[in-house]
Amino acid sequence: MNDRELAVVVGASGAFGQVIVDRLVAAGLDVLAVARDAAKLAGLVDQHRGRVEACATDISADAAIQDLGRALSRRGQLVRAVVHGPGVVVAGGILDASTEAIITSVDIKVGGLLRVVRAADPHLASGARLVAIAGHYGLEPSPYAAAAGVANAALISAVRQLSLAYGPRGITAHTIAPGPADTPRLRRVAEDRAALAGTTAEAVLDEMRAESSVGAMTTPAQVAWAVTVLLAPEATSMTGSTLMLDAGRRRGLP
Repeated sequence: MNDRELAVVVGASGAFGQVIVDRLVAAGLDVLAVARDAAKLAGLVDQHRGRVEACATDISADAAIQDLGRALSRRGQLVRAVVHGPGVVVAGGILDASTEAIITSVDIKVGGLLRVVRAADPHLASGARLVAIAGHYGLEPSPYAAAAGVANAALISAVRQLSLAYGPRGITAHTIAPGPADTPRLRRVAEDRAALAGTTAEAVLDEMRAESSVGAMTTPAQVAWAVTVLLAPEATSMTGSTLMLDAGRRRGLP
């Protein structure tokens, strides 16, 4: 049996996920990397040979519980962290986004978190961390990201409920809420918004930067840093809370 503990990372092939995997491996954990695209996961496995195993599954389907359960049982390691960070579509505002897109986003964010936690439950170490990556749109609604806003608001509630359910076992639950992040996906969103507004993608990105009090986007490296900060014993006092990484975009209280 491998003496190292394990982290389960959902969305491991994405811009956030790849950097989070790198950081968790550097922190001494093995990683079960979860995503739908087996080819993209293969690159992570090659990069971290012997430390990362791929699990190609669709977290929006209940079959993922069995897929993950088999992979975790085969490894026989205690799970130190579950990091749930799949992306969802940016599907327009609340009046024009399709109901299907909004419902699918909630299923990926909330349903996916519940599926991975249920698969990991028998393997969770005392002091394990359940970490969900939401987004500041769950707390600061946007006129062009209804699906992400609704899904992330629901995710924040689900994490608080998990913190209550798992607290007696010494397991804590946390939400990380980044602002818009400088990723290829955001640049595609900027291009779409620019086409609608008759401007350029760079102008749209400049507007997004201006929404920040420090004039900056969040980076994947900053999100990965926050994940590893939550591994510290002192983070126990933060259970159920939301760690804002929005570069000063949120204006409301608390």
